[in-house]
Amino acid sequence: MSVLTQPMENAGLQLPARLELDWVLLGLVFTLASVGVLMVASASMSTAESVYGSPWYILQKHCVFLAMGAFIGTAIAMVPTSLWQRYGWMLILLTLLLLVLVLIPGLGRRVNGSQRWLMFGPISVQASEVAKVLLVMFFASYLSRRHEELKSSWKGVFKPLLTLALVVGLLLLEPDFGGSVVIAGTVVAMMFIAGMKLWQFLSLLALGGGLLASAAIFSPYRLERLVTFLDPWADQFDSGYQLTQSLIAFGQGQWFGVGLGMSVQKLFYLPDAHTDFIFAIVAEEFGLIGAAALVLLFAALVWRILLIGKRAILHNNAFISLVAFGIAVLIAGQAFINMGVASGLLPTKGLTLPFISYGGSSLIISCVLIGIVVRLDWELSAQPARQKVQHVR
Repeated sequence: MSVLTQPMENAGLQLPARLELDWVLLGLVFTLASVGVLMVASASMSTAESVYGSPWYILQKHCVFLAMGAFIGTAIAMVPTSLWQRYGWMLILLTLLLLVLVLIPGLGRRVNGSQRWLMFGPISVQASEVAKVLLVMFFASYLSRRHEELKSSWKGVFKPLLTLALVVGLLLLEPDFGGSVVIAGTVVAMMFIAGMKLWQFLSLLALGGGLLASAAIFSPYRLERLVTFLDPWADQFDSGYQLTQSLIAFGQGQWFGVGLGMSVQKLFYLPDAHTDFIFAIVAEEFGLIGAAALVLLFAALVWRILLIGKRAILHNNAFISLVAFGIAVLIAGQAFINMGVASGLLPTKGLTLPFISYGGSSLIISCVLIGIVVRLDWELSAQPARQKVQHVR
């Protein structure tokens, strides 16, 4: 249900002289990042030794990306939310520009059949990861200003949906099916919290599910993934190989795991053991208890971010509330899909596990999201609580 009334401008907001940090939030992020360093080290050593000649090569790059993410995230935390809100229209233009540039041969880099990376000299940036941040900020800015129109007419629903459809269309051209699902789900969830009617929300879910199912059915490789997901053991040495190896890792972990560093599946049996399927290595080395503990860490982080969104509602700040909610859904959605794929709950998607998987763009963007959340918390600390907002419906 909608809990927003009217946007509150926060331009020129002065932060308190003494900034109060949310140590619980930062502690959860630090714990997740530490688990990521530990698991990337464990899962990548064999591959790094074989491919690069050093067992520490991938871990060293991961630590460099983490340091870069911490630096950039801290810098982002210095940016006032009023700037994101005021220049939201520039964010969507930048998003579309990035998603078009990555499709141009020579500019976009193709890996494993997908053209998702932009090359800036020796640095590669995954365009869809940057787009996630920009889209959350753009739609939060748009919906905080137009939520009355969203609640009152179909026109208010169609306008943001047309923008979303354009973005998803560009993502599917890469193709990036997993990124499309995460971004579309996040934006529609933000529209719902901003005031879209429940029946409209459910209709969009049904329509979106149908369109995504059609995209999967009419694309041979996606259809193969779907069929394989339903019965991976039917072709366990070809299309079902990755999923069956992941399930073997879960089975070997049992309750308490085989022990840190003792995974067998990471020894060239499970592809992408240190990236998309790192959760399977967590389950193998730490068992059901360790896997469940990681799920709880993500749940606690998402809950902590949602609490910031709730505080923003009490301060009558629609923009900050929508940003916090969007980031929470984004992190939760990506973590759920990654874990669901590794455990056989969902069809295979190329999505990393935030803060845990190896991957420069994903790790840096995860840190940027936390930097934005820290800024939201700071600015709320500088605002006196406004009257509580009544539910619209």
